[in-house]
Amino acid sequence: MPYKEKEIDKMYYSIGEVADMFTLSVSNIRFWENEFDILRPRKNSKGDRLFTKKDLDTLRTIVHLVKEKGYTLDGAKKVLNVKKEKVESRLEVIESLEKLRHTLTEIRDNLK
Repeated sequence: MPYKEKEIDKMYYSIGEVADMFTLSVSNIRFWENEFDILRPRKNSKGDRLFTKKDLDTLRTIVHLVKEKGYTLDGAKKVLNVKKEKVESRLEVIESLEKLRHTLTEIRDNLK
């Protein structure tokens, strides 16, 4: 298997970087920040939002509930208040299975 360099994890991500990661608009992220109390990125002295890894995980969960599962914002808030850990663990399993699928597809394509 070819050597793959480990991706560098940053401590903070700008709102533009986060928008690109999740293919969302910057205004959508700002709106969700106002709607969801658990999404609170830090702000620097200029007022720029700085997202941590924890913020990204929270946003990933919100995107999963709203965009993929079809929850309304109120429904997603209720789910996050009641069973946030359960949703996050399911999302982790889904992501690991998608990575495994991608790896297996690469192996299959290399064998052809």
